[in-house]
Amino acid sequence: MAETAAFGSWRSPVSAELVARAGTRLAEPQIGSDGAFWWLEGRPAEGGRTVLVRRRPGAAPEDVTPEGFHVRTRVHEYGGGAWLLHGETVFFSNFEDQRLYRQDPGETPRPITPQAPTPAGLRYADGRATPDGGSIICVRESHFGDEVVNELVAVPADGSAEPVVLATGRDFYSFPRISPDGERLAWTCWDHPNMPWDGTELWDARIDGEAPRPVAGGPGESIWQPEWSPAGELHFVSDRSGWWNLYRERENLVEPLTSEQAELGYPQWLFGGSTYAFVDGGAIACIRCDRAEERLCLLEAGADGPRDLGLPYTSFEFPALRSHGSSVAFIAGSPDEAATIISLDLPDGEPTAVRPPEGDPIEPGLTSRPRRIEFPTEGGSTAHAFYYPPSNPDFEGPAGERPPLIVEIHGGPTSHRSPELRRSLLYWTSRGFGVVDVNYGGSTGFGREYRERLRGTWGIVDTADCINAARHLADQGDVDPERLLIHGGSAGGYTTLCALVFHDAFASGASYYGVADAETLARDTHKFESRYLDGLIGPYPEAADTYRRRSPIHHADRLRSPVILFQGLEDEVVPPSQAEAMAAALKANGVPHEYIAFEGEQHGFRRQETIVRCHEAELAFYGRILGFEPAR
Repeated sequence: MAETAAFGSWRSPVSAELVARAGTRLAEPQIGSDGAFWWLEGRPAEGGRTVLVRRRPGAAPEDVTPEGFHVRTRVHEYGGGAWLLHGETVFFSNFEDQRLYRQDPGETPRPITPQAPTPAGLRYADGRATPDGGSIICVRESHFGDEVVNELVAVPADGSAEPVVLATGRDFYSFPRISPDGERLAWTCWDHPNMPWDGTELWDARIDGEAPRPVAGGPGESIWQPEWSPAGELHFVSDRSGWWNLYRERENLVEPLTSEQAELGYPQWLFGGSTYAFVDGGAIACIRCDRAEERLCLLEAGADGPRDLGLPYTSFEFPALRSHGSSVAFIAGSPDEAATIISLDLPDGEPTAVRPPEGDPIEPGLTSRPRRIEFPTEGGSTAHAFYYPPSNPDFEGPAGERPPLIVEIHGGPTSHRSPELRRSLLYWTSRGFGVVDVNYGGSTGFGREYRERLRGTWGIVDTADCINAARHLADQGDVDPERLLIHGGSAGGYTTLCALVFHDAFASGASYYGVADAETLARDTHKFESRYLDGLIGPYPEAADTYRRRSPIHHADRLRSPVILFQGLEDEVVPPSQAEAMAAALKANGVPHEYIAFEGEQHGFRRQETIVRCHEAELAFYGRILGFEPAR
């Protein structure tokens, strides 16, 4: 029989150590010409080091990256697109010095780009090899003094000469893609104050020096993932219809291949993403996102639209769908299975785990099944979320008592959360908390109109939607309205602080490297996001008064709810000064709080010991505030 115990105090095998051990970050899968699978693993147990791994047919996975190397780029600070494969030769960006390295089979990696005059001053990302393997065409970001310059460059693959600039003069570049015959190059670019999901342009030119020509895009159209088909036709994703759909250019005419009221694209926070891939027979595999639930589909020649393949997966890690022949590789999970690397032979094969999920298997009774909810919010709008109820077969709450709720806020804020099994989430639900993942106005996966609900209203719309999600669940009888909690990281940390400072709906909260001072962020953050707030709040400094009104740090005297703050001391996106200022204000006001900072951590925690400390400290903090004793 289940033991009766206070919600939040339930014993659970989903420990903080288990969460950290299962915290390996999988990214950027690839299929080699010999059928081998390759991917990146970010390992908390190795201080967050990212390693390239290969699994040959019939063999066990093996590390390719030797000790002393860390495959990660800092272009745009968020990185992505850190490695590429040509034959069996690997090219990758090394985190410490940010140089591009070449690693031939059986040999030690050697740099092929020059040493920058300042530490990590020359950074490379999103590269592709020319068909002959003679050059790598990629994005280069140069940091010299206060100036940051982004360009497209061709790097000699043997390191025999300096990189050659192919395109310059725009604020940002991405997706340099080479045609199969090696003669043409397509790319996207955009300028401040746009972010890539606001307005981007697609260009095409002959690599031998022909003047580039515009293909699509503009300040009100977002272009994602240009790609050449095996026949040499340029494809891309555009949201010109209000939804990210797939298009093709033929004889200088652009034609739609899909007309979905769903998303086939993704916000370009990282380099190297892909939501579609060409497979044998002329079909295109694609990831379709409908109201934040993601499915793998197949768009076949002559079909009216993409066909859902009926797989169990509902969440694809920053989409990186790759193909070779009739096979595809991707990283995906579901409410019943943690995300891992999957291979699939199309059109009718069965999915196979290339890399088995790590960590101890989760007992089915501990798996919290999410429920999609839609709820009314401000201005007569509807917002969206996934609710995960408490689940532990060994425990039940006291009769008549309802569980506390944690409102979980994704970062970005231009992003979304899909339904999936995450051990970090089960850490809470298996202890008797309900958790709601809120896809507030401004989230992706719901079309451009929903995404732009946050334009000029950051700190208002997102906060209201999170409060209304909690109230909706309380009104439905799912959770205790007196024990509502809220936590989030980065932009989610900002929403957390706004909710706690400007409203009284929550008993407590946790901010992970969250924005406390929007004005400081606008002045001090890195180039990629330095004008992001123009669209979310208003142009700076013209709208400085609005920034101050929206910044929790300037209104901390209104804060009466306890807060725990977590911060990496090497964070270049949200500097530690923000958390430190908030902690000082809380102390001055006599508000119960904790501030925990971590040496060596940046924006998003990667180290095992950090992950363990954060989970245990947050649980203990909530126990003190809500009056229960967490189980050991």
